[in-house]
Amino acid sequence: MTQQSSSTSGSPQVLAPSTATSLKCPSCGAPIAPKFGEMIITCEYCGSSVTLGTAGWANIQKQTMLPLKLQSTEQVSDRVKSLMDTGLLHRHLQESSVLEEMTLSVVPYWLVDASARTSIVASNMVAQGATIATTAALFGVMAGMGGGRRGVFGGGIGGPLLTGAMLGGVMGGGMGRGGQRKAMQMDENYNFPIVALKAFTQYQPHDYEFALQERTLFDISLYPKGIKVLNGDISEDAAKYQAKTLVDELQSQKAHAKYHEIQQIQSQIDVSDTELLHVPIWFVRYDHKGNKIVLVMDGNSGNPINSVGL
Repeated sequence: MTQQSSSTSGSPQVLAPSTATSLKCPSCGAPIAPKFGEMIITCEYCGSSVTLGTAGWANIQKQTMLPLKLQSTEQVSDRVKSLMDTGLLHRHLQESSVLEEMTLSVVPYWLVDASARTSIVASNMVAQGATIATTAALFGVMAGMGGGRRGVFGGGIGGPLLTGAMLGGVMGGGMGRGGQRKAMQMDENYNFPIVALKAFTQYQPHDYEFALQERTLFDISLYPKGIKVLNGDISEDAAKYQAKTLVDELQSQKAHAKYHEIQQIQSQIDVSDTELLHVPIWFVRYDHKGNKIVLVMDGNSGNPINSVGL
């Protein structure tokens, strides 16, 4: 499969030495200044891409993008308010918090095709709890406010919260009774997103799916002028390795949510194709009585990707 350029002209990606300090865009001739650690650079003027070196991201098959739908700060504020100010645990939380930052950037994610085959030996007892989505992690932040207490979902204010955790029986109402041990197979396929920027690894999605049916080939001109498009510095191989680790953890959590008294569990994770997906992301930071809350919002769907207490 041949490489596809992010520009509308269809020109191929250009390989440049990893030691390059200044380049010209292959499509429009505009100056490009790579920064240390960057492996792929997008021209700010026409959207063409330049890949540095002969490894890392040189083998990218394609770059895609998701359109920006949550475009204004007013829309983001309304969406955040609906998440923060509803529910028994955090009533009027946004009103009692101070907004410190609300910024929009286009963040690159590796999409890693991963297939997981998980063998399980467990009691024939199925939990009634369901998948608790990213909003549950937000609840954990809210419930953990004050005095460094841990939230009801095990979050706490010391670091990233588990997003999309599987909580069997806690929310859904207990375990079934009876049954014998038996062997089961749980197979899943993923387009697993790995954030491609080392500085943003604390915002790595855990169990989040982007609206991939809406993605198109990357064209920077389709984003509003002035939006900051970030360049990645995590290689394809590193993304594949991380995807295998995270998919293995996710399979284990799904199994423990579904089956009681697991005696044995083993997963075989295979990764294959990759794709670089550019996603508009809103970063919203609040101060609540001295505690920092960072919400990571998908600018395409308007859904929260995860929440972090700092």
